[in-house]
Amino acid sequence: MTTAPAIELRKYTTLDDVRGDLIDVYAEVRAPLLHLPNYAVTAFGERLDRHGDEPGFVAILAYVDGQPIGYAYANTIERGDRYWQRTTPAPADEYTERPAAALKEIGVGPAWRGTGTARRIHDALLLTREEPFVTLMVNPAAGDGKVHALYRSWGYEDIGQSQPSPASPLLTVMVRPIR
Repeated sequence: MTTAPAIELRKYTTLDDVRGDLIDVYAEVRAPLLHLPNYAVTAFGERLDRHGDEPGFVAILAYVDGQPIGYAYANTIERGDRYWQRTTPAPADEYTERPAAALKEIGVGPAWRGTGTARRIHDALLLTREEPFVTLMVNPAAGDGKVHALYRSWGYEDIGQSQPSPASPLLTVMVRPIR
């Protein structure tokens, strides 16, 4: 009988100590898409640096035997944030009247998909948040719609669309209560 390797979840509140691991695991998670401008490692690094400097930055990384296998990170957004400004239709005041957590990225390596690891990372990240709501953007075509359906099964609901950059596909904006 073999036992599954133990997954260790680590929390980071600054980018300095974890940037390299985030980029490494991102490159593995997004390998099939890295040729696309929006998914290139350099584009991710630029977004990561910007997000790491924004208020409320928290990252959760999953490790097995000291190697990163998955991650999620978020920060705080306020009413008037470019995140909400790019969302159409404009989100309901219920979501913007107080700060919200924006889940900017989540992913697990191919060997860990379908094991519940992404949900463990997601839930650990939400435990760090004080905001009433969490929002994310998803490419509705990702995984032939399976990723979007997964987020719905986690309690997220569609509230609009956004195209964060000219290189980005049109994304579905989703939200759910944190607690």
